[in-house]
Amino acid sequence: MESPSIWRSIGGGIEENILAILDASDARDSQDAIDDRIAFLDAVRAASIVPESGTPPTNKMFEAVFQILRVGKSLELMMASFQLLNELDKRYPRVYLSNSDKSKSSSNAPLELVVVKEAWSPFFPGLGTSSSEREAAGKDSGGPLDSSHFQLLIQELAEVNRKANFQTLDTKSLGRMLLFQYLVNVLEGDVLPRNSVHEETMKWAFLRESFLNMLLGSRKLNYKGLVRDCLAIMCGLSEIQSAFSNNQIYPENSVAKSPDTCDTAVAIALPEIGNKTCTAMQKFLILIMELDISKKKAEMQGYTTRADGVRTPLVEVILDELTYNSEILSPFLQVFNEPKWKLEIILQYFWKYTAKPSIRTRRSNGSSDDATFSGALKCFSSSTSTKGIIKKIGIEVVQLLLAHGFKAHLFLLSEQCPALGISDFNEDVRGNSLVEICKNMISAFNSMKRADEHMEVLSFGKEALFTAATILSTKT
Repeated sequence: MESPSIWRSIGGGIEENILAILDASDARDSQDAIDDRIAFLDAVRAASIVPESGTPPTNKMFEAVFQILRVGKSLELMMASFQLLNELDKRYPRVYLSNSDKSKSSSNAPLELVVVKEAWSPFFPGLGTSSSEREAAGKDSGGPLDSSHFQLLIQELAEVNRKANFQTLDTKSLGRMLLFQYLVNVLEGDVLPRNSVHEETMKWAFLRESFLNMLLGSRKLNYKGLVRDCLAIMCGLSEIQSAFSNNQIYPENSVAKSPDTCDTAVAIALPEIGNKTCTAMQKFLILIMELDISKKKAEMQGYTTRADGVRTPLVEVILDELTYNSEILSPFLQVFNEPKWKLEIILQYFWKYTAKPSIRTRRSNGSSDDATFSGALKCFSSSTSTKGIIKKIGIEVVQLLLAHGFKAHLFLLSEQCPALGISDFNEDVRGNSLVEICKNMISAFNSMKRADEHMEVLSFGKEALFTAATILSTKT
């Protein structure tokens, strides 16, 4: 569909006047220059956001705002440009559904995708086909990114967060976090409307052209390395956030003791920016996993081609990382809190080391002993299978998986039935009563105790058992 008239950008005269604010401060690196850039951002907001009949900034203006976010040296500037870019994307989306409101009132109204081709984007077209000239532009001028730039950003964030050291974080590090958050917002805003149309039409072409699919399909991207770095970022930030929440880090004291390595603005902003970066990383991983599901459906129906390539599903890559780097398992499960995918990862971890129960088919009557959390708990019904699981996985890891799986399962139950009843559950939890799950949870821990007399129930295991016992006391 053609671009709407609202995307007729600001006129050349206004553009020149607003950009002139930046030209006056390009050669300076002082508070005056920062003030000029703040004035520029305010002028863009006044022209495009404040008036109801505002028009989008020109591509040059968009590029200038993005450049401030990418290469700015002031946290105030980077946060202001980050906020403005998100406001502009919300006001002037690049991709959207033209009749989403109509579809709610009429089931016969098909969804129509609108792609504004002339709209500015923080990504190069194609993402994976940048030339050396593009690479230079991306690195030095704060211009758009291709897949290699995106991976470099992730690598830089991972390097800092692997150290899990508050003192290594500076303004530049927080700027990278803000940049990553913004790029994830762009990826989400692009792929979600496409996925809505794909689900209605089953046309893979809508998702094939998404930024996310092109990014992941780029030959310049080391996909498994990217995932490894993403997990390192989540776990590193999780440890830093935990240190803040446990009062192990006092921003003001840290700044006072180490003025050369950290400043007050960084210390104050880190908890919020770090937490939102964790949220953005989880969102990024979920977007990939949802895309994997859509691609698998398209492949099964013959809609994909060789050009779409082959990519290992993200869940499998995450499982490999969690298996071979057990140190990140606990922090990952602690910080990754989306229940559906968290439970899926936990179950896949179990089936990686145990005999997977038979999966229910459409013709079956819905046996509860399938590849669900209930099926995982029933693997502990005999001493032989319990000892086998403990030997293969380790008793601490088993406790960790069961405790987090139980929590995720309860959350899914509460979403499907606020009163925690046992009817109308989705495919993952249908037929598994709350009482049965709680009994099997306690039984699984008792079975592990019999298998290992020296077993110590860890804190998160105790919490899960207490929750199960409390629910049983109210249900029986």
